[in-house]
Amino acid sequence: MKLQQVPLEQINAFRKNTLMEVLDIRCIELGDDYLIATMPVDHRTHQPMGLLHGGASAALIESIGSMGSTLLIDLSKEAPVGIEINANHLGSVKSGSVKAIGKIIHAGKRSHVWQVDIYDQTTEKLVCTGRLTIMIVPRS
Repeated sequence: MKLQQVPLEQINAFRKNTLMEVLDIRCIELGDDYLIATMPVDHRTHQPMGLLHGGASAALIESIGSMGSTLLIDLSKEAPVGIEINANHLGSVKSGSVKAIGKIIHAGKRSHVWQVDIYDQTTEKLVCTGRLTIMIVPRS
């Protein structure tokens, strides 16, 4: 199943008044079966020790999968809802930004599964890998 190709401005408009806006999560690339987004590593995304917070990484994973699922469904009739997320933190980042590559690995009628890998943009090292399951629910 191919992602609907829309301008990045349209995807990023979903950020307004959300956690994605607060964390400055931005979609920078859209492919047939993937999205790429960035997030700064700064005071908004740090944990008390000055490292990228695992919860911020989880928010990035959920955000990229949810953005992608909106491009696979009819939003006037359905909505994507995250129902399970996991994240394995493999490294740390103190500053700069991270890049997440989210790839759809299952696009069923009622569920989607996304694989998301997060990289330090400076070193290109993998710092987190995760999986998100989304349920597609009818709008009421």
